[in-house]
Amino acid sequence: MKKIPLIVFISFLFVSCKVKEPVAEFTEFSPVDYVNPLVGTQSKFTLSTGNTYPAVALPWGMNFWMPQTGDMGNGWAYCYTDDKIKGFKQTHQPSPWINDYGQFALMPVTGAKKFLQNERGSWFSHKAEVAKPYYYSVYLADHDVKVEMTPTERSAYFIFTFPQNDESYVVVDAFDNGSSICIDEEHNAIVGYTTKNSGGVPANFKNYFVMVFDKPFVTSEVWSGDKIIGGKKEVKDNHVGAVLGFKTSKGEKVSVKVSSSFISEEQAWVNLKEIGNRDFNEVKRSAQDAWNDVMNKVRVEGGTDEQLRTFYSCLYRSLLFPRKFYEVDQSGNVCHYSPYNGEVKNGYMYTDTGFWDTFRALFPFLNLMYPSVNKEIQEGLVNAYKESGFLPEWASPGHRHCMVGNNSASIVADAYLKGCEVDDISVLYEAVLHGANSVHPQIPSTGRLGYEYYNRLGYVPYNVGIDENVARTLEYAYDDWCIMKLAQKLNRPQEEIDLYRERSKNYRLVFDKESKLMRGKNEDGTFQSPFSPYKWGDAFTEGNSWHYTWSVFHDVQGLVDLMGGKECFTAMLDSVFVVPPIYDDSYYGQCIHEIKEMQIMNMGNYAHGNQPIQHMIYLYNYAGQPWKAQYWLREVMDKMYTPYPDGYCGDEDNGQTSAWYIFSALGFYPVCPGSGEYVVGAPLFKKAVLTLENGKQIVLNASENTAENKYVHSLKVNGKEYNHNWLKHDELVKGAVLDFEMNSQPNMQRGVNAEDFPYSLSNEN
Repeated sequence: MKKIPLIVFISFLFVSCKVKEPVAEFTEFSPVDYVNPLVGTQSKFTLSTGNTYPAVALPWGMNFWMPQTGDMGNGWAYCYTDDKIKGFKQTHQPSPWINDYGQFALMPVTGAKKFLQNERGSWFSHKAEVAKPYYYSVYLADHDVKVEMTPTERSAYFIFTFPQNDESYVVVDAFDNGSSICIDEEHNAIVGYTTKNSGGVPANFKNYFVMVFDKPFVTSEVWSGDKIIGGKKEVKDNHVGAVLGFKTSKGEKVSVKVSSSFISEEQAWVNLKEIGNRDFNEVKRSAQDAWNDVMNKVRVEGGTDEQLRTFYSCLYRSLLFPRKFYEVDQSGNVCHYSPYNGEVKNGYMYTDTGFWDTFRALFPFLNLMYPSVNKEIQEGLVNAYKESGFLPEWASPGHRHCMVGNNSASIVADAYLKGCEVDDISVLYEAVLHGANSVHPQIPSTGRLGYEYYNRLGYVPYNVGIDENVARTLEYAYDDWCIMKLAQKLNRPQEEIDLYRERSKNYRLVFDKESKLMRGKNEDGTFQSPFSPYKWGDAFTEGNSWHYTWSVFHDVQGLVDLMGGKECFTAMLDSVFVVPPIYDDSYYGQCIHEIKEMQIMNMGNYAHGNQPIQHMIYLYNYAGQPWKAQYWLREVMDKMYTPYPDGYCGDEDNGQTSAWYIFSALGFYPVCPGSGEYVVGAPLFKKAVLTLENGKQIVLNASENTAENKYVHSLKVNGKEYNHNWLKHDELVKGAVLDFEMNSQPNMQRGVNAEDFPYSLSNEN
């Protein structure tokens, strides 16, 4: 049994004791077996259907494992349309665009000693492949070998079933850019390290690995580059590995236990104790149980089999990132190698997430369902700030230059305002203020690029050489609102609260009354000209003005007012679906995959495959037309999500696109993290039961729900009629029963009054 810190064990024991038993009809339910890890893997550079890979891992595990079909260093490391597997890789990749770090691979071969990736690769068929979050197996046709693997948080257990052969081998590949390998024949072991990475690491970065085989090596050799090094059992070079030989009878199994550490080889051996003396099936059952324990907190029923598989496949993706980047030492202390300064420090650390994506729904989902996990993440943010001087905006494993915004403010504020009260909140608040008024000297997407202009003018100008300036302005304004809300909670000075309140209104400065859309503004106060609302990039981030205009999460009423009232506002919302999927790609010089994903979905200019517009459908609730939200939400859930390899309509992005589906299928969504509200949509299933960590349950009933009955006719909360288009987080976590009466026709009398509209800054007294 793995050793975990006492405080974590006590916390787990407390939660385990308090959580109610699931309702009886769910007793034998195994949600993890509805998951298809291959969803989203039918992707390529020019078109994403998820840009995922089948991660064999535990929830938030430090190390994932995957079959590798792509070349070493290729971000598309597993593609459903590929024919050959070249290895089984430990991976930490959050996205093909960010790529991987700390990776190494194993590969069984037979016959000649083929250790180079293209020589050792084998044809395989998806018909002879089993992919589960807790288990993966495949038949390698060219080698007549069956491979099985199952994970723990930091280790993995492999079984290779060989044919009768005097030349059966396991190849270990430590990858290039600096690696080491050492064969310990006495203990049937391999130790080494890899430094392979794509950035975001200190100079001393290494991933130390250890492997223990259950059989002695008949032969064992090391290799470097493309040559076997005779007479040596250890080698360090740019690209090294080992070839381990066995004589096998038909069906003979060779097993290997593998672990790694970012701290040291000694710590890698400690991490291997997660497997201990357990056999493969025990580890597999434990991994399956770990997934079910987490996934059973969110139970749905009363949908089609395809809907169930889509839902739980999305839930799986929502529980992978951010990953643990901490380890537990021999004495049970939580510690981590810092990806920011290269030192070994005490305390938690999580990584591999981009806040530009995940502040929207993924982190609110953690705050609702898994707040103890997010408390660890928040404590890790404290450490990230202390070790680097900034909160991360895109971490993998350290600061990475990617995307825009200063959404760490949202991550911190939403957690704290929902009761995730870390001890060092004063440090986090200091970090939030620092990030709002500075920019990282080497990583311009960390902190606020253009903050000098923003703080002086209220916006980032279009003509000062800072791209994506309107997107930055809109996100900075929302982030300022998050700082204001956090400052209020912490009883900060009134002038500080007022400063960020006023800055949060800066979105108004880039609103163009002529087009009723957001538009770049020059330093002298004139709008950019010419202006095309269909132009992707330029003033915006991976979208156009039709997509980013709605990024006023905290003050939708203010946006309604700018557009001229509810009727004009809803007409503009309608227009997103009505205008054809035309686009201007001149900023990029090519049709990037995000554009193509919008174009092919036949929903006008609605681009659900990327994050900026994903909340937009819910905005009908702010203008008295919630039935339109209900219609379009069902359209998106039905048409843009499936449980198949092409199951997403764009990048999945570390759980965000999946978390959108989870919330939307349940019937509510966090349009404005930090507000303490969820906006009501329309549930997809006849019933859902959310079991919270405090032992309370949220039960959602919609017994008449069908493909035709997509509209909410009425809603009762705890038995009382409820006409509001919002739900309060603080009320839900006390336990609640929501009864949705569904109908095939919209109810145009419900949720139409101003008091029914969700939170907006403009409505504050």
